[in-house]
Amino acid sequence: MSRYVVGLGEILWDMLPSGKKLGGAPANFAYHTSRFGFEALVISAIGTDILGDEILSVLSEKGLHCHIGRVSFPTGTVNVSVDAQGIPQYEIREDVAWDNIPFNQSLMDIANHTICACFGTLAQRSAVSRTTISRFLGHMPKESLRVFDINLRQRFYSIEIIKASLEKCNILKINDEELIALARMLGVEAENPSVFCNWLRREYCLETVILTCGTSGSHVYYDGGESVLPTPKVVVADTVGAGDSFTAGFCAALLSGKSMLDAHRIAVELSAYVCTQSGAMPLIPPTITAMIE
Repeated sequence: MSRYVVGLGEILWDMLPSGKKLGGAPANFAYHTSRFGFEALVISAIGTDILGDEILSVLSEKGLHCHIGRVSFPTGTVNVSVDAQGIPQYEIREDVAWDNIPFNQSLMDIANHTICACFGTLAQRSAVSRTTISRFLGHMPKESLRVFDINLRQRFYSIEIIKASLEKCNILKINDEELIALARMLGVEAENPSVFCNWLRREYCLETVILTCGTSGSHVYYDGGESVLPTPKVVVADTVGAGDSFTAGFCAALLSGKSMLDAHRIAVELSAYVCTQSGAMPLIPPTITAMIE
């Protein structure tokens, strides 16, 4: 019987200065978990256009399975500019295919056999995809990992969507800038990130809170302790998809029976490597994938 790891939400073309690259956090997550040998799926929607055809072609080339609806909206695109520090800025097109992900019986069947799903706020900006994501999570087995990688983008989120997502997940992944924004929205003090993350864990009955702080390292808060690791010093090509690869490496390790500390270490190594490559879905060397064997 299949046991799926799912990236649930947006799939799109990142229009980078160097050319277009397949992107979207859920697709990036699914790609990286698939590199560790999991039966990973991208669940999203594309248009009946050339850009949609090209997405299916690239997914096939990368050996990445998908369940993607074709709808009467254009395939999503994001204009990405990268500053001198390699940090991306996004201009996200609205009213596109992934805003309209359909829910059907086959999607329900996949949900019933999903051991881990990662979702964020962006694809929930529309009622259609928000409903699909909620229904999918509701049909997953109780013991599955439901990972909310918050991914705040531009104005495409609300405190209502965030609270509802926190109530549906058991793992929260957030970065330092998003942590400050979330604390402000919740009206909670976040001067001490450790205190706030543990408050979130208790308040929303979360198993784990992952906090990434760019070059300043990362933290994993869980029942029984906290893991803190520095960020490796590497030559950065760009940071597109680095956070998604971190989440994927962490989840792949947990699903393979690794400890929280080992899962954190593997996530750090994978995301550091991705920063040295151009685009969100580079080839991953065996030295990294072998870390969860």
